[in-house]
Amino acid sequence: MRAAASGESPVATKRPKDRKDRIALAGAELFCERGYHRVSVDEIAAVVGISGPAVYRHFPNKYAILVHATRDVAGALLAATADPHGTTAEGILDEQLGALAGVAVAKRRVAGLYQWERRYLTPEHRQEFAAMLATLVSRLADPLRDLRPDLTAGQSEFLVNAALSAFGSVSVHRATTAGTEQLLTRVAWTLLRADAPQPPAPEPTAPDAAPVRPASRRELLLSEAIRLFHHQGYHAVAVEDIGRAAGMQASSVYRYFPSKADLLAAAYYRATDRLSGATTAAIAEAKDPADALNRVVHAYVAFAFGQSDLVAVYLAENNNLPDEDRHQLRGAQRAHVEEWVRLVVAVRPDMPVADARVLVHAVLNVITDIGRLGRFDRATGYDVQTARLALAVLRA
Repeated sequence: MRAAASGESPVATKRPKDRKDRIALAGAELFCERGYHRVSVDEIAAVVGISGPAVYRHFPNKYAILVHATRDVAGALLAATADPHGTTAEGILDEQLGALAGVAVAKRRVAGLYQWERRYLTPEHRQEFAAMLATLVSRLADPLRDLRPDLTAGQSEFLVNAALSAFGSVSVHRATTAGTEQLLTRVAWTLLRADAPQPPAPEPTAPDAAPVRPASRRELLLSEAIRLFHHQGYHAVAVEDIGRAAGMQASSVYRYFPSKADLLAAAYYRATDRLSGATTAAIAEAKDPADALNRVVHAYVAFAFGQSDLVAVYLAENNNLPDEDRHQLRGAQRAHVEEWVRLVVAVRPDMPVADARVLVHAVLNVITDIGRLGRFDRATGYDVQTARLALAVLRA
């Protein structure tokens, strides 16, 4: 209520009708920028320009904000693909892809909910979100099968997921160009028209053999931490959990790593060093830029498929790194992307550098996402098929 001048009656200040949506948007942006667990309700309130207690008039807790924001992202994607006006399968798909590209760019600051922050949802809400995404995939897969009757249902859904991954890539970088929406739409079309990899057979029901564990206690701790961070999320894992998995007391963990954050940083430096080494070796062996690009793509696919736990942590937990490490590692990540950009421009001199940067981010995202779809299987040649798909996008 606004204070009135002397002699006046108090004047009530109306709350904006969209305040709940503003709170959810502010929360989503902060969750994606800093990670769900590093954001407080008071910080969300400050962005909106209200007090912390005012947030609770709309949401009972921070988790409810996450649920609302996640529904908003999925709802925007469904709204963009509902009731297309096209009269042919190609026309319908073109309309839907263009609309999805628009949503991806417009909501790039919150699109990370689609890929990473949704993992903090409860099983009930995760299932709800998965059902909404399944509806989205079906809306694109149906006209795709009409356009390409050679595809099985599984193959069409696979290609649609790859296209959605390309759109989602804008959430992991700040590169932009005036034609980003059109470029992403072309990437999506390239993926939908590509030869679909044959997904591996379902996982065997027989238990896996016991993994070979490193003899070094430091390496064992790092290996178990990476595995646990991947499967449970950084914040759900305690130092005691890591020690127990390695067969040690928690006090023994601190002899090798001062904190859990140091374990996470060690995982990132490990991934950065290995990826840099693989990329450098691939380029050194190449005879020309086209050969170098081919080798770099295969090297990245081999890295992603061979060390899937490490790659998943590397992509998902950046917000939880100590500030100094995050700043240093971000430089290394950019350098890796710029190596790819340099090669793409050398192979495609007609492509602007800014477009090449958006394209590279899209391909990197597609590789890791479709790798997960196929459980990073290498025994059936799924990795080679994935590399071929990535190269088709880079060269289209």
